[in-house]
Amino acid sequence: MVRPHPLLFLLLAAALLPVFRRASAGSRCDAPRDRGSTLSLLPVFSPCSPVQPSPNPSSFLDTLNALSSRDASRFIFLTSAVGNRRHSVPVASGRSIFQSSTYVARASLGTPSQPLLVAIDISSDASWFPSSAFSPTNSSTFVALPCTSPLCSQVLATPISSCTSCAFNLTYASSSLSATLSQDSLFLATDSINSFTFATVATSPASPNPNSIPPQGLLGLARGSLSLLSQTKPLYASTFSYCFPSFRSPNFSGSLRLGPMNQPKRIRTTPLLSNPHRPSLYYVNMTGVRVGSRRVSIPPPALVFDPKTGAGTIFDSGTMFTRLVAPAYTAVRDEFRRRVANSTTTVSSLGGFDTCFNGPVTVPTITFEFDGGLSVTLAEENVMIHSSSGGLSCLAMAAAPDNVNAVVNVIASMQQVNHRVLFDVPNGRVGVSRERCTM
Repeated sequence: MVRPHPLLFLLLAAALLPVFRRASAGSRCDAPRDRGSTLSLLPVFSPCSPVQPSPNPSSFLDTLNALSSRDASRFIFLTSAVGNRRHSVPVASGRSIFQSSTYVARASLGTPSQPLLVAIDISSDASWFPSSAFSPTNSSTFVALPCTSPLCSQVLATPISSCTSCAFNLTYASSSLSATLSQDSLFLATDSINSFTFATVATSPASPNPNSIPPQGLLGLARGSLSLLSQTKPLYASTFSYCFPSFRSPNFSGSLRLGPMNQPKRIRTTPLLSNPHRPSLYYVNMTGVRVGSRRVSIPPPALVFDPKTGAGTIFDSGTMFTRLVAPAYTAVRDEFRRRVANSTTTVSSLGGFDTCFNGPVTVPTITFEFDGGLSVTLAEENVMIHSSSGGLSCLAMAAAPDNVNAVVNVIASMQQVNHRVLFDVPNGRVGVSRERCTM
C-alpha cells in the first residue's frame, strides 16, 4: 500500500481555508499578546488565518472530500507504528516531520529572535522549522548537531559517523528536501528555552518545486524524547492544556497553557495510558458513547485498550473529525440517524461522510464516557459540519479507514472545540471541561 506523504496535510489545509471564511470582509483580525507561559491559538481555517489560502474557494462537496482524505492520511500516520516493535517513529522517516495541525501559535527562534508561526501537534515528537521562516546564519546561538551527537541516533535509523552535521534527506512528490538536526534558543510567550533541539528543513537547490515546504513550522507536544515536553521538563513539568476555538474564530482566541501553573483546579480526569509500541500518543480508555440519553450498544473489543495490538482511544490535535473503529461508529451513527429521522429529513452521503441531511434538523448530543467518571458531552458545534448556505449538514465523524490497522479511536479537534483539555503526564491523567475558548 502506498502511504500518502504527511506533507500533503498542510498543503490541503492551505487549499481549504476559504471554505470556512464566513466573517465579513471588513471583520477585524484581533491578535492578543501571548503572556506568561500561555500562547494564543488561531485555527488555520480562520478568516484571519496568517496561513495564506488558495484564491479559489471549493464547493462543499469538494471540501468534504478533501477534509476526509486529509484525515484518512492523518489516521495512517497515527496507526503506522501501532503493533510495531519499534519504540518510536524516526524523525527521518518522513512520516512525522511534516505532520499538520489545525491550530497555529506564534513563537520566536534564534538570537536575535526571528518570529515565526508553528502548528501545534500533540501526536508528533519532532519540532521543525522551514528555512523560509528561520535563517540559521542570522542567529549567533544556532548550532548544527554533529552525527556523533547521541541525539542524532534518535533521528537516523543508521547513525553516520563520518560527517560534520546530523543531516538527512526527504522526498515529496518531485521535490527533494534536506533537514538538519539543530539547536537554538526558542521563545514561547515570555519563556525562553536554550539549546532547544529541532530540525531545519529546506528544499534542495535542484528541486523543481522550491515552494513545497509549508511556511509555518511545527511544535511537537507528544511524549517522545525530542518533543517540547521532554526537552522542557524543568520548566513545564510535562504538563500542558489547550482550549481550541471554533474553526471560524476570527482571532487568536484559543490558548495553549504550558506548565502546571494556572491549570484548572477542578476538572474531571481519566487515567493517561501508554502503548509500549507507540508511547508518544495520548491513550485513554473510552468506556462508552451516549447519543442523547441512550447509551449505544458497542461491542467491547471496539473500545478496549490493548497495548499488544495498539487498540484503544487517543486524543489528537491534527485530525479534524473524530474517527471511530467501524463497529463503534456504526452503532453511534445508526442511533444518531434514528434520533434525527423525521418525515421531512432524508439521509445521504457526501464526500467521506455518510450521514448528511437537507434542511434543519434537531441535533442530539453525543457523550463520550471514559474511565474515572469523565464524561464529555458534545454540543451541536462539535457534532455537525454545515455548508456555507446552511441548507446541508453532516455528522462530523466517520469510521476509521478499513485499509489500515484500524484499531484506534481518534478524538479529533472539532470534537474538542470549546473544551479545556489537560494533559498531566507526571500524574498520569487527561482532563476535559467545557470552556469558551477566549484569552
